[in-house]
Amino acid sequence: TLKVNISYRRSDGPLHLLVDSTGIKVEGEGEWNARKHGGAKRRVWRKIHIGIDEKSLEIRAAEFTTSDVGDAPMLPELLGQIPPDQDIATVTADGAFDTRKCHDAIAARGAAAIIPPRKNAKPWKPDTAGAIARNEILRTSKRVGRTIWRRWSGYHRRSRAETKMHCVKLLGQRLSARDFDRQVAEFQVRVAVLNGFTALGTPMTEVAG
Repeated sequence: TLKVNISYRRSDGPLHLLVDSTGIKVEGEGEWNARKHGGAKRRVWRKIHIGIDEKSLEIRAAEFTTSDVGDAPMLPELLGQIPPDQDIATVTADGAFDTRKCHDAIAARGAAAIIPPRKNAKPWKPDTAGAIARNEILRTSKRVGRTIWRRWSGYHRRSRAETKMHCVKLLGQRLSARDFDRQVAEFQVRVAVLNGFTALGTPMTEVAG
């Protein structure tokens, strides 16, 4: 029942959101019993999903799910955590997020998607703003090549989200809580701690009076 308040600094201008998802190990019931009573261990995994501010590198959105939940379905949930009055300029994610729901959710926020189309991708029926924008990405990447498109679009910035995910795991390669709700709280504590460290490490400019 622990409620964690995740603080962050609001972006000065439009937000450039970098998205990533990964698995994290937890100590499941089977593993705990194996350590106590002996026997085979059963590995249990959860998935963590984050969206970070490219400029401040703070985590602006975070979700925690079971391992059977895909990456793409969580993107609309992450966007839903960004206040409606916060303009979003771009949303950058890997090819796993190249789905209609993701592109439609990004377009609904008035943002541009920087998501590489899947290999052998085909054009979608242009019946939504998200599909139209995605088809343009597909045309451009085919015309100039995927490597040039990634460089031109700034897709390489997504590596900062991967680095932040690595920082989450530096606080521990596994979660120690056994109950799912407590695991959520434990993950949120990590996010709050990382945002605090990020803010402390950011230089501030003071104007003399």
